[in-house]
Amino acid sequence: MGHAPLEFTIAEDPPKRLDKALARDVPEAASISRSRIAKLLEAGAVQINGVAVTDPRAKVSAGDTVVIHVPEAEDSHIGPEDIPLDVVFEDDDLIVVNKPVGMVVHPAPGSPNGTLVNALLHHCGDSLSGVGGEKRPGIVHRIDKETSGLLVAAKSDKAHHGLAAQFEKHTVERYYRAVVYGAPDSNDPRLRGVKGVNFEAGNIMRVTTQLARSKHDRQKQAVLFNGGRHAVTRVRIVETFGAPVQASLVECWLETGRTHQIRVHMAHAGHGLVGDPTYGGRRKLKSAALSDQGLTAVANFNRQALHAAVLGFVHPVSEEKIRFEAPLPLDMSELIAKLK
Repeated sequence: MGHAPLEFTIAEDPPKRLDKALARDVPEAASISRSRIAKLLEAGAVQINGVAVTDPRAKVSAGDTVVIHVPEAEDSHIGPEDIPLDVVFEDDDLIVVNKPVGMVVHPAPGSPNGTLVNALLHHCGDSLSGVGGEKRPGIVHRIDKETSGLLVAAKSDKAHHGLAAQFEKHTVERYYRAVVYGAPDSNDPRLRGVKGVNFEAGNIMRVTTQLARSKHDRQKQAVLFNGGRHAVTRVRIVETFGAPVQASLVECWLETGRTHQIRVHMAHAGHGLVGDPTYGGRRKLKSAALSDQGLTAVANFNRQALHAAVLGFVHPVSEEKIRFEAPLPLDMSELIAKLK
């Protein structure tokens, strides 16, 4: 059973190419993206004046009648699983969740189930109108398995494209909270010698490098200054622990969102994340500077102390600005309490 065919007329002064004219004139309510139009053309699902046309470069004139046979969204090949979710916001177009530590976002060879996508497929059920012709949530950004916090997923094609465009333009507001070794302070002479690190007004550290997969370990990202992808992280100290300072709670915000970006950048600046098994490294802390409780809490913290605390963006359908905050998870709150 397909939908009733979508019928409309090409408006005045159309673009020269059929695919562009369709993208301009397809009814907004149909929520059909450009990439979806390309697939429908290829599949022979588009008729112009009663004739099926598959060439995206075909010419088109004002007044031409278009009929698109849009098939029903197919069920995803990924199975739904009844996993509880901490839903922060949900409407017809998108869902924002506070992801727990230990949950993978997307199924992959090493983790085919138990992921956020499996949980969303179960939770959203028939409210998923289809992304790219499949009934699945549109994942536009990810956070690492052992990082907690806010993540948005699209439930419709229109929302998926609107969100993806904002992530691509880096207009999404994303603030993370992290517990790091030491404190990234502009008064620290060591930091002046670290390439790619400088300070902005208000003691804000800005790390600017290129990032790429490490040649020595495919699971890791490495800092480069030639090649790779441009990455910018800003960091502000929220609170310091110990005298002299041994660790600090910092707020990081991303201008770009690369894999492991905060973890790699903080390690590059010499302020690796507490508990980070890949980049943090265990540090010897001065036992006189912290309580035994604090020292033990740091030694036993077994994941990177990183939480996606704030997520703000323009709603891709209603166009209003929305912003969400998720409190620190219990393990990080306890770590901070013991460091104090």
